Amino acid sequence: MSSSHFYSSITKKIIMSLMGLFLLTFLLVHLTLNSFLLFDKNLFNEGAHFMGTNPFIQVFQWVLFAGFAIHILYGIILQIQNWVSRPKGYKKRAWMEQSPFSKYMIYTGIIIFIFLAIHLGNFFFVKMGWVGNGVPELGGKEDMGQLVIDLFSNGGYVAFYVIMFLLMGFHLDHAFQSAFQTLGLNHPTYWGFIKGLSRVYAIVITLGFVIIPLVIYFR
Repeated sequence: MSSSHFYSSITKKIIMSLMGLFLLTFLLVHLTLNSFLLFDKNLFNEGAHFMGTNPFIQVFQWVLFAGFAIHILYGIILQIQNWVSRPKGYKKRAWMEQSPFSKYMIYTGIIIFIFLAIHLGNFFFVKMGWVGNGVPELGGKEDMGQLVIDLFSNGGYVAFYVIMFLLMGFHLDHAFQSAFQTLGLNHPTYWGFIKGLSRVYAIVITLGFVIIPLVIYFR
């Protein structure tokens, strides 16, 4: 492997890791907003209205989409480079690669990408008027809460949504650790804490996004 190719791969890994950490932060914000639906639909609508009309957030959403695109693109490129550079595989893999789900990061990533495309179709594209009949209104404002509730009243979609977030949980657990390792933040002194934080984060995000549709469906 040439030095230029090596440093190019390292640069891609660092960028992908930074984008990944950025997306991990977004998921916490997204979960916080969604959790409002469990208590007060109007509170959710106020939050959604603020995010939908605030100029900074409107610009930021395109930064977010770019983050998703870069993370996915570099993930695919790096995986293809790995396949090409070691077609027979290593006899011994690094300890970070010993987790069963670490072997399938590219596959869970592709599945999550498909889910995100469907998810965006159900919300963002409907909001933009590109798909469906648009967003229902309440008091002269978009009733995004009712749109979510209607969607989570469909048992088939709820089952699909839950399965996707269970897969995402495994993806997040390894991705969190991998990002810190790529950035060189894997010192033995605090690596145990990072692994524990990664597991807690993955569980909280997964359970949070799974509980919301289940509560709405069975309410």
